[in-house]
Amino acid sequence: MARAALRELKLDQILWIPTGAPGYRQAPVAPADDRLAMLGLALDDPRYVIDTRELEPGASGYTVDTLRSLRMQYPGAEFTLLIGADQYEKFREWREPDEVARLARLAVFPRPGFSASGANVVAMRPMRVAGTDLRQGGKLAGQVPPAVAHYIEHKGLYR
Repeated sequence: MARAALRELKLDQILWIPTGAPGYRQAPVAPADDRLAMLGLALDDPRYVIDTRELEPGASGYTVDTLRSLRMQYPGAEFTLLIGADQYEKFREWREPDEVARLARLAVFPRPGFSASGANVVAMRPMRVAGTDLRQGGKLAGQVPPAVAHYIEHKGLYR
């Protein structure tokens, strides 16, 4: 998805922002340190930047708050929020969706079984695998970089 976004949307860089422990849903299964390590192993392009603001104490985890923070840090920058069609279908349920759409252009990636009508859809083949499937014990080979698969197996994550 990231490579398609860089190519199709002509982005300068992609910020990877791992979520902390948002109060509105279950916290991620793997600890933040492990998720950061896996992200570091997976990213293979200098245009990919890890941003840890949502892992900081007191971070809300709401996209609208993250975008406000980014706007304050990078005044004048243009932001594009990359989301899957599965999340786009729920977008109106997000906190302050109109403000999210004002703060960042939405770019939607196709997902099998989900509609993205009316959205700025990124041209790419729909991804069949979801992170949830992998976290629930799905096959890792060919779905994540080998270094990440090794890390998950070595640490015994997602069992």
